[in-house]
Amino acid sequence: MKALNKILTLVVFPAIIVVLGYFLVASIMKPVRFENEVDKRKDVAVERLKAIRTLEVAFKGENGKFTASLDSLIDFYNNGQMTVIRQIGSMDDSLAVAQKRVRRDTMKVAIKDTLFNDQPNFVVDSIKYIPFANGKEITLEAVVKTVSGVNVPLFEGTISYDDLLRGLDRQLIINLKAAQEDLGRYTGLKVGSVTTPNNNAGNWE
Repeated sequence: MKALNKILTLVVFPAIIVVLGYFLVASIMKPVRFENEVDKRKDVAVERLKAIRTLEVAFKGENGKFTASLDSLIDFYNNGQMTVIRQIGSMDDSLAVAQKRVRRDTMKVAIKDTLFNDQPNFVVDSIKYIPFANGKEITLEAVVKTVSGVNVPLFEGTISYDDLLRGLDRQLIINLKAAQEDLGRYTGLKVGSVTTPNNNAGNWE
């Protein structure tokens, strides 16, 4: 009996404590790892939605409306041009203004030579796809809505949490979505809106 008690004290009980400790730490770290992975995926997704917004604004500047086609945005980047205004002289120089030596010229420049120059690793084809979602495409919509009697072009790009967080703990995804729904928010990332003008804002901003 003493031998059994000794075995329980020296072997079994410490082993049980180690196992229980492991499961306790694992249960604590599970949501922490989930949040870290969510943040990592959100960062990539937000950059793609920002790129879509930049291209949409430039596209509208040249075409008078937004597009619901990601392929059109990619083609616009690769082959399109945009109008830029170049000012010669300074409006602060009153003499130059009086002598009409200050003027503004408009010129066309290639989109590729203008946008995303500060992002050397920018790959335009990637804007189509939801990161970590096995090739699933971002949803893009564009409409012209009458607001106070004025036709207003609107666009909206969305990435649902179900797609962005694919492969992560399902219950934690459900909890995250429920928290957003309780606040009346879209359960994912969204830029722009096709229902209400919002200055093309992203819901992460």
